Formats: sequence, structure tokens, C-alpha cells
Amino acid sequence: MTDATRDYFVHDTALVATDRIGAGTRIWAFCNIQRDVTIGRDCNICDHCSIEPNVVVGDRVTVKNGVSLWDGMTIEDDVFIGPNAVFTNDVFPRSKKPLDQPDRTLLRQGATIGANAVVVAGRVIGRWAFIGAGAVVTRDAGDFTLWLGNPARPVGYVCRCARRLPVAYEDEVTGDSRSVTCECGLEYRIDVDGVTELS
Repeated sequence: MTDATRDYFVHDTALVATDRIGAGTRIWAFCNIQRDVTIGRDCNICDHCSIEPNVVVGDRVTVKNGVSLWDGMTIEDDVFIGPNAVFTNDVFPRSKKPLDQPDRTLLRQGATIGANAVVVAGRVIGRWAFIGAGAVVTRDAGDFTLWLGNPARPVGYVCRCARRLPVAYEDEVTGDSRSVTCECGLEYRIDVDGVTELS
């Protein structure tokens, strides 16, 4: 596809070896997008990003500066990846020891990965989960959960709008859950099984 006919933007300094890029996507300076990469519509791939073959990126994804996405990663729609976030694809890495198969990492719809966070290979980050800046994630993160620290631990729940949800107390006798409402107006039920959207 020629510059005149493509419906996405590539900065003059970027190296892009795939044409599987959705309309409205922008790829900025000094990026290296390798072959067999799929990037959806209306994405923003910021400066100094690298994406290896076989990575799949959904629609409306933001990848901020200095992020590398490795073979074995799938990023669903509406994910935000903060600057200098780190991912891996090999749980037992050694120099000069090529991978037979990468450990697969999945970022589910709407997840946020904060600046300088680390997500160890093979993890699943749930829908609309929020990984705080600098957190080191070594296990799967559930939908709508907020993770902080090193190693990262779940410390609460977040709304689709990314605000922290107020604490919901479950009745210890009956096991009944209570609904909570975010300041943005969306309503949720929180119980031992996690978060359910009510709005």
C-alpha cells in the first residue's frame, strides 16, 4: 500500500514491515513494527516502540513511548499501556537459548498498564483491570481489579472510567453482596466472585 492510498499514518522515521494496520492508526517516530503484526483501528503507537512478529493489537489501543511488545502477546480493544511498561515472553530466559514457543500474555479489553509496570510472561490481565505505575505483576489480574506494589497485589476495584470504586462490604452471615456506584454514575456489584456491572 502506498503512502497515498493507506488510511493510517506512519512517521518518516518508523520501520513498518506489516500492512495489517487499521484505519486511523498512528505510528510515531523511531518505531519498529515487524512482519506478521496485526494492529487494529484508531490505535496510537508512540515514539520508540517495538512490536515483534505475531503480536495482535486490537482497536483503540494506546501504546505510550518506549514499550516493546513481544511475540506471544495479544492486546484486546481499548487497552492503555503507559510509558516504559515492560513485558516478557520467556519465564526461563537464557542468552542464546531460542524459544520453541513464547509464553503468551493477554491484556483483556480496557485494561490499563501503568508507567514502568512489569508484567511477567504468561499472565492474563482482566477486563478493565488497572495495573498501577511501577507494579510488578507475577500472577493473573481479575476483571476490574486494581494492582499495586512489588510483587503486585490486588488492593481494590476500579470502574470502567478508571476511578477506584468505593469499598463494598459483603454480609458475612448471608453472603449477600452490596452494590456500589462510581462517582461517574456506573453501578457495580462486588462479591466473592468479583465484580459485576449493573449499569
